[in-house]
Amino acid sequence: MSTSITIYTDGSSRGNPGPGGYGVILMSGKHRKELSQGFKLTTNNRMELMAVIAGLEALKKDQLDVTIYSDSQYVVKAVEEGWLKKWIATEFKGGKKNKDLWMKYHRLAQNHKIKFVWVKGHANNPHNNRCDALATKAADGDHLRTDTGFEPGKENLFS
Repeated sequence: MSTSITIYTDGSSRGNPGPGGYGVILMSGKHRKELSQGFKLTTNNRMELMAVIAGLEALKKDQLDVTIYSDSQYVVKAVEEGWLKKWIATEFKGGKKNKDLWMKYHRLAQNHKIKFVWVKGHANNPHNNRCDALATKAADGDHLRTDTGFEPGKENLFS
C-alpha cells in the first residue's frame, strides 16, 4: 500500500502577463507543508502549472498516490481529459503554450499515481483559499524570480 498525499495548488498573476506567484499546500496524515514563490513576469496559467510542479518536486518518495486539487480547468482538463497526451504526441503543434512546464510536469508525473480534482476558486474551500493567499502574497513580494521560460531572450526555466 502506497502513501497517500493531498496537494492543493493555486496560481496568480497581477495582469496576464504580469507579476505572478503560486501557492501550494501538501498534506499527508498529520504532516502539512506550505510552499510559495513569486515571479517578475509570467501568466496565470504558468503559475497554476508551476504550483503543481512545485508540489510534486517537494515529494521525497516515489510511487505515491497523489490527489491534486486545483481551481485551474486548464491544468485539470489537460491531464484528466488527455489533452496533454495529445500535445506531447504532436510536439505541441499549433502553438500550444507552456511546453517547458508541461514537459517538466510530465516527467515528474511518471513517478506517481496522480489524480486531479477541480475545485471552484474563491469559494468556501479553506485550503484553496489559503493557496490563493500564498500565491497573491508571493506575486506581490519583493523577492521575485525570473520566469525564464516565459520572458523572451531568457534561458529555459528548467534547463
